[in-house]
Amino acid sequence: MQTEVLNQNQPGGARVRQRRGLVLIVDDDALNRTLLRDPLEVHDYEIVEAENGEQALEMVAQRPPDVILLDVMMPGMDGYEVCRRLKSDCRTATIPVLMVTALSERMERLMGIAAGASDFLTKPVDLQEVALRVGHAVVSKQMLDRLVAEQANAERLLLNTLPRLIAERMKKGETNIADQHPEVSVLVADLVGFTTLTAHIGPDQVVFLLNEIFSSFDVIAEKRGLEKIKTIGDAYMAAGGLPVARADHAEAIAEMALDLQEEIERFNLAYNTSIHLRIGISTGPVVAGVIGRRKFTYDLWGDTVNLACRLESLGEAGSIQVSEATYQRLKPKYRFENGRSLQIKGRGQENVYTLCARGSSG
Repeated sequence: MQTEVLNQNQPGGARVRQRRGLVLIVDDDALNRTLLRDPLEVHDYEIVEAENGEQALEMVAQRPPDVILLDVMMPGMDGYEVCRRLKSDCRTATIPVLMVTALSERMERLMGIAAGASDFLTKPVDLQEVALRVGHAVVSKQMLDRLVAEQANAERLLLNTLPRLIAERMKKGETNIADQHPEVSVLVADLVGFTTLTAHIGPDQVVFLLNEIFSSFDVIAEKRGLEKIKTIGDAYMAAGGLPVARADHAEAIAEMALDLQEEIERFNLAYNTSIHLRIGISTGPVVAGVIGRRKFTYDLWGDTVNLACRLESLGEAGSIQVSEATYQRLKPKYRFENGRSLQIKGRGQENVYTLCARGSSG
């Protein structure tokens, strides 16, 4: 619904007229346009006019109306062709078209329906009927617009929660999504020092800073073509190689880890903080799937995930610890400190390496 301020200097404040909708009247006869325009303006519709089909299409492209009153018999492009063109364009296909015609034969009306007309008005038009039919058409269009907006918002929320491929599967009706991925790389990053910081600032600042950090992490994950899995408190998890497999998942995760360290340095300079990252990376098979009925979560399970978590928790602030499997894939392209053996709960002794920088160790 459109709003127009009539006079802001009226005593007691501005008077506001509510416009019920925008109507485009298309007719080559000026008198016919006037006959249609006058009763609609009385009912507070905003009216625009076109003298022929070409002009009508140009006006619709510039400013789509809520409904179109379209004369059938016009020189050049007739109303049927105008309607067909409107309905063939996804940007204008939902605009209701009311065809205004002096023809009452069944064939002409069938041609209008085939072209995509929503309704018909027969000349000479009944002015009360014009207002009623336009009113119904405008309400239907505005309800459809709201529905489309709500669907787009629901789509956006779903994609904020789930990977696009998984969201598409759910929209097609899959209810139990669980996939085995034979080889992915998992990154777990923890903010060292953030808990101490939260004890000295207010809750609104805590949420603001955490949102700043994790939003920048999201940007990095998207740039690297990786999937953010979740955040838990001040920890962040991402993965490469799912839901679509990719050969360079380990390299992409390593690049993200190095990017995250650089991002934390920028954050500390910007906010005068001293937060560090502790990162663990492992490579191997995982199970990935969607859990929940009302609030969906896309999550990972398996030893690969557990090992990434262990490597993160056993690392030093500022370090990136990777598993043996990850190291074997990365060592030709990245520099590492000498490996060492660590006792990992539930796994025994594991070889662990610290990723230092891009470039071969030589």
